[in-house]
Amino acid sequence: MSTKKALSMKETLTIGLMMFALFLGAGNMIFPPALGQTAGTNVWTAIIGFLITGVGLPLVGVIAIGLTGGTLRDLASRVHPGFAIIFSTLMYLAIGPFFGIPRTGTVAFEIGVTPFLPESMNSNGLPLFIYTIIFFGITFWFALNPTKLVDRIGKILTPILIIVIGLIVFKGIVNPMGSFSAPKGDYAESPFFTGFLNGYLTMDAIAALVFGIVVINAVKSRGVTDKKEIAKATTKAGIIAVSGLALVYLSLAYIGATSRGALGEMANGGAILTGSADLLFGQFGIVLLAVAITFACLTTSIGLVTACGEYFKSLMPKVSYNLIIAILCVFSGAIANVGLTQLINLTLPVLIGIYPLAIALIGYSYLHRQFGGHREVYMGGLLGAGLVSIFDALKQLNVDISAVADVMSTILPLYDQGIGWIVPSLVGAIIGYIIGRTRSQMTENPNPNQA
Repeated sequence: MSTKKALSMKETLTIGLMMFALFLGAGNMIFPPALGQTAGTNVWTAIIGFLITGVGLPLVGVIAIGLTGGTLRDLASRVHPGFAIIFSTLMYLAIGPFFGIPRTGTVAFEIGVTPFLPESMNSNGLPLFIYTIIFFGITFWFALNPTKLVDRIGKILTPILIIVIGLIVFKGIVNPMGSFSAPKGDYAESPFFTGFLNGYLTMDAIAALVFGIVVINAVKSRGVTDKKEIAKATTKAGIIAVSGLALVYLSLAYIGATSRGALGEMANGGAILTGSADLLFGQFGIVLLAVAITFACLTTSIGLVTACGEYFKSLMPKVSYNLIIAILCVFSGAIANVGLTQLINLTLPVLIGIYPLAIALIGYSYLHRQFGGHREVYMGGLLGAGLVSIFDALKQLNVDISAVADVMSTILPLYDQGIGWIVPSLVGAIIGYIIGRTRSQMTENPNPNQA
C-alpha cells in the first residue's frame, strides 16, 4: 500500500459519512422526538444541552482516540492497565448486551411491528418475545461471518432512513401537526441541563470510544500514516458526521414539539415517530418508516454484536468467538423483552453513573502533554468524578440518599443540575498533578542533599 501525507476532500467526506452512519443508530431516533414533546416551548433550550452530550462529546471522543492513535483500552491505560480492562469491558457491556444491542431489538419492534398489531396484543409480551428470537437469530447468523454484505446494507439503508425522516420532517414543517405545548416535568424547570443529561441516552460518547479505532483504520487504509495527519483527518470527518447528527436531532425535536396536541402524550420517541408518520403520510408512512428502521436496527445490532464479540474474544482467547456471540445474542434478547420504555428507564441511571468517567477521561486526554502525562492526574480526576456520579446514579434509581444529596447540593456547584461531578474531578486532578510531579521529582533526584 502506497503512503501519502493527507486525505483528499472526497476521501474525508466518505469517512465522515461512514462515521455518521456509525453514530446514527436507529435507537438515537427515538430520543429527540421525546425531548421535543416533553420540552414543548422550551425545546430549543433543551436541545442545545442535548446536542452537547449527544453530538459534541462523540466528536471530542473520536478526536481523543485519533490523537492517541489507538483503542479505548490504550486511552484508558493512561489511568492504569487494570482500570483499562475494567473500564473498557464496562463500556462494551453498556453499548453491547446490557443496553445498546437490546435497544436495537426493542426499537425495531416498537416501530416495525407494534403499529400493525391489534390493540389487545400491545400489552401482551408474546409478540415481543417471538420477534426478539427472530431478530437476534438473524443477528447471530450474520455475526458468525461478517462480510461486506452488512456494510453494503448499511450504506443503502442509512440514506433511505435519512430520506424517510427527511420526508416526515419536511411535511411536518410545511404542515405542522400543531403548536408547541407547555413544557412538563424537569424540562419546565431546567430544560438545558435536563437535555444535557438525556443526551447520555444516545450512548454516542461511549460509541466514539469504542468505534474510534474503526475511523482511524479507515484513514490508515487510504495510505495516511503520519499521526498528526490521522488526527487532522479524524477531526474533519468527525465535524462532517456530527453536523449531520445535529441536523437530524434538531429536526426530530421539532417534530416531537409539535406532536403533543395531535397525538397526545406518547410513551416514548418510537411511538411519537410512528404516530407522526401515520398522521402526515397515512399507512404508507408507517410501512416506510417500519421497513427502514427495522433493517437499520438489524445492521446496527450485527455491528455491535461483532464488535463486542471481537473484544471479548481478545480477553478470553480460549473461548470461541461463535460461543461468545451466541451468549451476547441470547442475553440481549432477554434484556430486550423488558420493553423499550422500561429499557430506557433502566439505562439512564447506569449512564449517569459511567458517563462522567468517560467525559473526564476524554477531557484529560486533551491536556496529557500539559500535565506531563502523570498517571495520578487521571486517577484523581476520574476518582473525583466517580464518587459523585455513583450517588447521582443511585438518586436516579430512587434510592434514598437524601442526607448525602443535601450535603452535596450545599457544597458542590451545579450538583442540582446533575453535573456536580465536575468540580470534584478538577480538584482530584489537581491533587493528582501535585502528587505526580512530586513523585517524578523524587525519582529524578532521590537524594537532593548529596552533591
